[in-house]
Amino acid sequence: MKSVLVIGAGKSSTYLIDYLINNSKNLWRVTVMDTDIRAISEKIKGSPKAEAAVVSVDNDKERRALVKNADLVISLLPPRFHHIVGKDCLEFKKHLITASYVTPELMALHNEAKEADLMFMCEMGLDPGIDHMSAMQLFNGIYKIAGEVKSFKSYCGGLVAPESDDNPWHYKMTWNGKNIINAGKLGGKWIENGKIKELSYEDLFSKSRNIKFSNLGTYGSYPNRDSVIYKNLYELDEVETFIRSTIRPQSFMRAWKILIEADLTNELDSFDMSETTYADWLSEKTGLENDDNLRAAFQEKYNVDAKDMKMFDWIRIFENRPIYLEGKKSSAEILQDVFESRLQLNSQDKDMILMQHEVEYERRGKMYKISASLKVKGENKLYSAMAKTVGLPMALFAERILTDKFEPTSIPGVQIPIMPEVYAPILKELEKEGIEFIEEIH
Repeated sequence: MKSVLVIGAGKSSTYLIDYLINNSKNLWRVTVMDTDIRAISEKIKGSPKAEAAVVSVDNDKERRALVKNADLVISLLPPRFHHIVGKDCLEFKKHLITASYVTPELMALHNEAKEADLMFMCEMGLDPGIDHMSAMQLFNGIYKIAGEVKSFKSYCGGLVAPESDDNPWHYKMTWNGKNIINAGKLGGKWIENGKIKELSYEDLFSKSRNIKFSNLGTYGSYPNRDSVIYKNLYELDEVETFIRSTIRPQSFMRAWKILIEADLTNELDSFDMSETTYADWLSEKTGLENDDNLRAAFQEKYNVDAKDMKMFDWIRIFENRPIYLEGKKSSAEILQDVFESRLQLNSQDKDMILMQHEVEYERRGKMYKISASLKVKGENKLYSAMAKTVGLPMALFAERILTDKFEPTSIPGVQIPIMPEVYAPILKELEKEGIEFIEEIH
């Protein structure tokens, strides 16, 4: 019997682990590795087809033993750890699947993986992942009718569903908290009307581009990292506009701009948690006096209107309450804790994934526009839309490998899912799971 190792039992693992267990047909067993036995138990539910491995990624001996005994490895660890697992996979000749962006450290293993006929498939989740696959499918449909892509705009966001939207941020935490706090820090780079454009982190949230979704209203967005590299990977040589963006509520965009201005997302500063209240922290970061006028002074300094001040009141940063963290923490870590306590999904809350591609193409001298929109709602906190859209692409791809329907040695090295033999069957299966794009031609 084959064995698949899933490293990480966090928020995005639910559907992945469920699918691998429920569809094993006694062809493979699932081992779930994490430091939190409760998280593992919540996911495997006592299934005889699965086993728990309470192991830290820092435990080289036990981690390597698990990789050695697996036929396929799926890593849901934070991106900074993927290259460690990648090195194990090189040593023991195992294929690897992740949902994360390709890191420079993992990319450095490309040649070794290629020479060893090993596939390290990265960006196999939602964004990145489903965005790549659905975009490539759109492009290939255009090429089949002799069209030429001139503009590509892509938007994606993990949001709270309208029926669970009950706070002034109109947002809740649906994925890794650290990633949310650090989102946008790499700035944005894209191509617009043939010219490369860039925005720094400090300006990213002040230049919101609005996007409308039918029956949902208008959201804001900001450019997501370096879009230009994907223009080249997608082989869109003639494209004049190319941008990949992250969707957020418009209120969130305004508030996040202020958090950046106040330096509350700083990862490099340090505060002693035994001596610091939230008001102390805010006072030191902003240079405002920690007195009865702190809230009003903050509102004036950052020019926040009364409606938007409700967002800052909601996260309670003006209060002289102790920060219940230990040791020394950065502002980013404090803010992450604030968000995880005040903007957490409740057990029955529903989240929502929105994605939209807008493609303009030329055919026989005439311009056309096609849009493809995706909306997925979660069932509850555990079975979230985020977990579904991140986990199922990896699960479906793993199943194809484990059942010999796909030969990973055919695409050795560090890869992303932009080849038809990978994305075509995965998108077809995702439709059966309710992850389906609605296309319109204008």
